Amino acid sequence: MVPVDVHLILRRDGEAGPEVLLSRRAGPVYATGLWHFPSGHLDPDEDMVEAVIREAREETGVLIEPQDVTAAVTVHHRPPVGSRSRLGVFFEVRRWSGQPRIMEPDRCDGMAWYPLDALPAPMVAYCRAGLDAYRAGLPAAVHFQQPDDTIAYRPDAVDRTRLLAAPPAEETELPHRLRVFAEGAVGRIARVSEVSWVRTGSRVWKLTGPGGGTWYLKQHRGPKFHAREVAAYRAWVPVLGSRAPRLVAADTEAQAVIVTALPGRPLHGMVLGAANEARIQRALGALTRALHRSAPERPADAAPAADKIKRHLEAARPYLADGDEELVHALAGIYAGLPLPSLVPTHGDLQYRNVLIADDGEPLLIDFERSEYNTATRDLVRLGDTWTGRPDLREAFLDGYGRPLTPAEELRLDCEAAFDAVSGIAYGRSHGDPEVTERGHRTLRRLHTTRHP
Repeated sequence: MVPVDVHLILRRDGEAGPEVLLSRRAGPVYATGLWHFPSGHLDPDEDMVEAVIREAREETGVLIEPQDVTAAVTVHHRPPVGSRSRLGVFFEVRRWSGQPRIMEPDRCDGMAWYPLDALPAPMVAYCRAGLDAYRAGLPAAVHFQQPDDTIAYRPDAVDRTRLLAAPPAEETELPHRLRVFAEGAVGRIARVSEVSWVRTGSRVWKLTGPGGGTWYLKQHRGPKFHAREVAAYRAWVPVLGSRAPRLVAADTEAQAVIVTALPGRPLHGMVLGAANEARIQRALGALTRALHRSAPERPADAAPAADKIKRHLEAARPYLADGDEELVHALAGIYAGLPLPSLVPTHGDLQYRNVLIADDGEPLLIDFERSEYNTATRDLVRLGDTWTGRPDLREAFLDGYGRPLTPAEELRLDCEAAFDAVSGIAYGRSHGDPEVTERGHRTLRRLHTTRHP
């Protein structure tokens, strides 16, 4: 039987591009002194996903949910010592909780993040083979070393890595109805790749034409989201110019849209310096102001629905901390007593997940399926989570927005943040989304310290 190893590619976005976590092996272990991924062997009756989650916890202290583990590369490896080959399965993880740290000092004496294009030396050749396949976007490699090869990767040595390509994508990868719609809008499609966000109802595909042009095709989860996004792209988004996609085509029957692709990297997960993040927040403030002014304001014709707040609170109640429910009830009372606000065009889900950073370092807004007329403060609720403990970011955003919040808006923002928090907690627990759940708890903890209703 061929032994199976699991390897963890813990990945984040650094200021200079993608980074991976590597650890330096130490003590009486194989490849001591060499850099390698956190890794290990399967325990008896343990599956591969369970194994990589356990190894991550034991070696780095980070906690990973099974749904956040994705298969990256498989390497068939034979070491230079001994003749028995083994199978290494490399898993990519981009979302986790906790800060990586050395948990086994008797086996590891170094741990650090390294850019994918600036890897450290010396590195285990086996690990480097997996990274070479990973960086090339290929699913597998064969790495059979000879007895006189070194365990460490040497750039001047014979390259034992043989990269294996995946089968060509089939034309049926995109559902037929959507392919007809897409090719009617942009012409022949040469390549399709699905890039849907994990655990959302919408599906998104990246389309590439034979000449290299790219677009995104999105099929909405229902008619409400489709209508909102189409309306926003037609009426409001054009004021953002090149800082947002452009609607190419819409199909009401298929509940799908095609939009232009924007060159950029997701802001979500990036590691930014304080000054750079403040600069981005200031630019986001200016984009938000432009969106809010893209159409005339409308007066609200009714107070917020108390039954909706009550429904979300009931669903979240089993997961709330002491005092949370009382806090939300108190803020609901304050909210009901505020004057009816003016409503403006809003993004509806303004958070780092829906922001790209362009090649020039400036932010771009994407994903307008929740856009609607709403209060201006509603767009600040989820983005405001990034302001916790960072008053400089809040100040930068409002500077870009062009004005401070009024006292009534400050109250409204706190109330809407509390309502969004209990809604997020209820949703996150029922849909297995720990990120949304934790954001809700984090918001309520903040409100306990800043609000005394």
